Amino acid sequence: MSELHLPADAHHEHGNLHADHGSFKSYLTGFILAVILTAIPFALVMGKVFDRSSTTGLILLGLAAVQVVVHMIYFLHMNTRSEGGWTMLALVFTLMLVVIMMSGSIWVMYHMNHNMMPGMMNESTLETRPESLGNTPATQHAPVTAPASR
Repeated sequence: MSELHLPADAHHEHGNLHADHGSFKSYLTGFILAVILTAIPFALVMGKVFDRSSTTGLILLGLAAVQVVVHMIYFLHMNTRSEGGWTMLALVFTLMLVVIMMSGSIWVMYHMNHNMMPGMMNESTLETRPESLGNTPATQHAPVTAPASR
């Protein structure tokens, strides 16, 4: 049986598949961007800059997405060259799964709320009666029932 002989420093070689591990300058740039991207939303919320909370929420989500990208580039060193592109492919696959799961969950919850909570609907749609029944106090608040099945 033949043995495989490797050079003494073979376990230290990474080849061209791995990206560099960053420099002090890149870590400092990432840190400064992360601090700025944390301070801006904090100032927006504490200063109540926008009247509508939905506007504030959308801006916060946008800044959070930018901060995620900053972390992935400067601290996780993710780019299209690292690991032969497999890390980027794994990220795209993960994002697709998250979007599918979140949108599916929201869709299911919306339809469950719509189908299972009829008492929460607008009262005017539940109290619609033909005028032949009249609008007497006795019939005004009577519950609307479905016809009996045969």
